[in-house]
Amino acid sequence: MVDFYNIPTMGPRRYTISMLQLSESLLNKPVMSLRTGQPVATTTTPIINPNNLKIEGFYCNDRFSKEPLILLYQDIRDIIPQGFVIDDHDVLAEPEELVRLKEILEIDFGLIGKPVETVSQQHVGKVSDYATEMETMYIQKLYVSQNMFKSFTGGNLGVDRNQINEITDKKIIINELLKGTPAAAGVAA
Repeated sequence: MVDFYNIPTMGPRRYTISMLQLSESLLNKPVMSLRTGQPVATTTTPIINPNNLKIEGFYCNDRFSKEPLILLYQDIRDIIPQGFVIDDHDVLAEPEELVRLKEILEIDFGLIGKPVETVSQQHVGKVSDYATEMETMYIQKLYVSQNMFKSFTGGNLGVDRNQINEITDKKIIINELLKGTPAAAGVAA
């Protein structure tokens, strides 16, 4: 059990883990209540806004009812290596209650496996992972796995959010690539 009352904080949020996190480090994490000091849910899937690549929240499995609930980004009090800290179980909401998020929930946007191509329609690969800036929950970098031939010469390609030209339901369109500049996927998990 984590003693939440002895976790040092500075202001409303104190992040004790790296500011950029890969997608897998956000999933299957306990959601813990400050009031009870116990886990109340587990994160399962991020809710990504495709208009600005922000994680608006997470689908969670409720520990008590086993029903899918939503943890909104603004209700996360702190993020620690053990998981997400919230005030209490009652901040978790049913999807039908979140009227402002209804359109985003209906889109059900996912990044992993999404094809990536350049503006000139050159196929680059598929999104294999992404890195999220934890303070704002904006996705800052996409990691694109290239086909087998390209991966022998260049490996995964890191695409910064400012290189993204357009996001559609079917693909992500990025600006033209500079030849010979593959980036390694070296973000701490």
